[in-house]
Amino acid sequence: MDRQFLDLYSDYLISSFGKVTATGLSELLDGELSHDQITSRLRQITGGSPELWHLVKPTIRKHESEDGVLIFDDTLEYKPYTDENKIVGWYFDHSKNRSIKGINILNCIYHNQEISLPVAYEIVEKSREVIDPKTGKTKFVSEETKNAMMRRMLHVCCQNQLKFRYVLTDIWFSSKENMQYIKQGVKKDFIMAVKGNRIAICADDKSQGHFVNLESIELKPDSCCKVFLKGLDFPILITKQVFKNKNQSTGILYLACSNLDLTASDINTIYQKRWTVEEFHKSLKSNLALAKSPTGIPHTQKNHIFACFFAFVKLERLRIKTKLNHFALKAKLYLNAIRASFSLLQKMSIPST
Repeated sequence: MDRQFLDLYSDYLISSFGKVTATGLSELLDGELSHDQITSRLRQITGGSPELWHLVKPTIRKHESEDGVLIFDDTLEYKPYTDENKIVGWYFDHSKNRSIKGINILNCIYHNQEISLPVAYEIVEKSREVIDPKTGKTKFVSEETKNAMMRRMLHVCCQNQLKFRYVLTDIWFSSKENMQYIKQGVKKDFIMAVKGNRIAICADDKSQGHFVNLESIELKPDSCCKVFLKGLDFPILITKQVFKNKNQSTGILYLACSNLDLTASDINTIYQKRWTVEEFHKSLKSNLALAKSPTGIPHTQKNHIFACFFAFVKLERLRIKTKLNHFALKAKLYLNAIRASFSLLQKMSIPST
């Protein structure tokens, strides 16, 4: 790996406030590297999840703790003007309730009271050609589901001997296969959002075999119920959160927890840490130009994403050092850039008559 260039390029991502281009970086360096040299060196970076772990490991080892959590979630980076390729494709965006063109990235964040850092990630690649049985048209699909990716990433995190206790996910990763793998495969606990139509049976009624929807179970927001989800051979706790939506309608979120010793309050408090992954996605997009790859080639697009992740690690290290969040750090850089620009203008300006 060209670590010197990776440091240079990631610093450029952190310090930039507009469009990120190879030409822009070349001009910033006063031509020390040409446009072609920059794109060539970006292409030569060997970046991926194993390389990210190598870079983030020293910081993780310094701050990790037994009360850490692993948070899995994916993000969809819009690329409406980029040609389709094996990583740029059409994906359904649940927030917009329609399909959009972009890059789908599955992330694993390690979080505790000290740090919040990416320790693994996978870019969804649609490389297998199949015939859509509904339309008869050719389409491309991924060789591996995101749920299978998640289990593989979790396995690697355990191999890397990360200290953590809980795995946190949203509804889309709450399959019984994932629950079984976390609890029985890697011997950890999970807290996951689950749909209200999941079939379950109260532990006290198991012998009678009366399975019902979670929505049918009488459950107060501040209490737990021990149940067996259909397909699981171990009991879990179910609790629910009741909240108001923006349109003032009432929403209900069911949480499934494999640690039977927790209270509803404990479960809710731990699950709130999952919000950290949303802050991670926001910082990648707003502070580090994730969507502004200066190339349309899949390999270099992936290297740009890798550099964005490394830039996030740098920002997080600065946050620990300065006690300023990522947005405050960017604001400080912007203010200093304005001051330097203002000072230069004062020296260049012609006095008014």
